[in-house]
Amino acid sequence: MPALDRFSAQAADYARYRIAYPAELYDWLLPQVESRERAWDCATGNGQVAAVLADSFIRVDATDLSDNQLAQAPPRPNIHYQRATAEHTPFPNQRFDLITVAQAVHWFDGPAYHREVRRVARPGAVLAEWGYQLCRLETPELNQVLDEFHDVTSGPYWDTNRRHIENEYADLPFPFADVRRARFAVEKHWMADDMLNYLRTWSATANYARQHAGADMVALVAEELTQLWGPQPRSITFPVFARAGRVE
Repeated sequence: MPALDRFSAQAADYARYRIAYPAELYDWLLPQVESRERAWDCATGNGQVAAVLADSFIRVDATDLSDNQLAQAPPRPNIHYQRATAEHTPFPNQRFDLITVAQAVHWFDGPAYHREVRRVARPGAVLAEWGYQLCRLETPELNQVLDEFHDVTSGPYWDTNRRHIENEYADLPFPFADVRRARFAVEKHWMADDMLNYLRTWSATANYARQHAGADMVALVAEELTQLWGPQPRSITFPVFARAGRVE
């Protein structure tokens, strides 16, 4: 199965408007990792997870299939960024103490990715995968507009892989030991323009643009959402789900 790149075209907006993950997630994850020598952040995107791991590991290797995404990543002396897919990496056997994948595993060829994880993980290493679902707003009217845009307007343009986010990866195998699961929340305070630009980072938005000569699907909801939103910032909650297991 060819690797899917749905985020190169909107890499700059992705870096600016996609959420960062909460400190509570790392507080839950890092105590599970016995050694802090090397970590691999797979599908690193703009490097937000790699930058956090760099505070705890001697070296972090961060890979992504998108050069445009990697160009947005923050440089750190102990992070090595390079282009690679999840299924085929240049790393030697038994390299890593921790492997992380944030909001991306649903795009992978699962069996090939798991083979690569087992090859490059040290015995007892931890694999952690997480993602986040559709955000919720403080008013039912805004949630209704967002749901309509997500389910109906964007509906035909979502890749089938995206359904795995909606059910928290329940249908994606995770054949590892000592599996732990957790949920978190990310709170944001956004203006209407922030929300509209976040919608422009969706893979469905990119698919729409490819199929409609670069047209902006978000323009179809911009006026209605902006009027309902008003001139003030509003509270938004992103539900985050995570799972971690040990590679034996």
